[in-house]
Amino acid sequence: MTAKANAPHIAAIQMRPTSGDISGNLDRIEAWVRIAAAAGADLAILPENAVTGYFIAGRLDELAQPEDGPAGLRLGRLARDCNLHLAVGTALADGGRFYDAQLFFGPDGSLLATYRKAHLFSAEREWYDAGDTPVVVDTAIGRIGLTICYDLMFPEYIRRLTDMGADLIVNSTNWIADAFQRDVWGWNGTSVEALARTRALENGVWLAMADCIGPEAGFDSLGHSCIVAPSGRLLASAGTAEGIAHAAILYHGTDLSRWRAIATYRSDRRPNLYS
Repeated sequence: MTAKANAPHIAAIQMRPTSGDISGNLDRIEAWVRIAAAAGADLAILPENAVTGYFIAGRLDELAQPEDGPAGLRLGRLARDCNLHLAVGTALADGGRFYDAQLFFGPDGSLLATYRKAHLFSAEREWYDAGDTPVVVDTAIGRIGLTICYDLMFPEYIRRLTDMGADLIVNSTNWIADAFQRDVWGWNGTSVEALARTRALENGVWLAMADCIGPEAGFDSLGHSCIVAPSGRLLASAGTAEGIAHAAILYHGTDLSRWRAIATYRSDRRPNLYS
């Protein structure tokens, strides 16, 4: 394994998409990805529905595109031009159905995978069909498990991706809160960061989460895009502003082997007690 493959540079991009403004969102995505590439990123991750904006239920006929539509083709060219892997959230049209999806491109611009969100939250069930296929992609920078937002709430699902051999879980997300969720129940950026840290820790896997930021339709996107080590250690966070959480992750090394010798969580499971 080359040094780059063992220690890829990950960029979790935190941005504010505008609902319905595909052209403008793609311009913003391109600007941020080029910044990430200039900083040496091997993988750039964009939020859930970064291409279309999130609250677009009444406009899916107009805004959702097939994976090889104009937006997908532009994103492929961007990945190729920047010579990096690229994971981007968008609304997908496929066979008369709509999906909350994540497109994953290789550094040659090819579409390596399309992931359809498996766990739909609240009104999303009225907007989209649910995907039913966990996806782990073999790449030159490791085996990448793809997830979108609410998927991260289900420990069994992240465990499945880890069992499928994922070295890194990527999550394109748009965690949101209104005043009730935030002020009464404490659902905030610290909460979502803690969720990412817990999923990484309990599976002994690297995890990178790219969130939106800013207000939309009476909600606030919570930010705190982050990159987390298999110990749950927070390596980088974008906090509460547009920006990029950067970190190099290490798949093999003395310290990581020493940690995993201590943190034998997966092998210590007793599934017969849990069913």
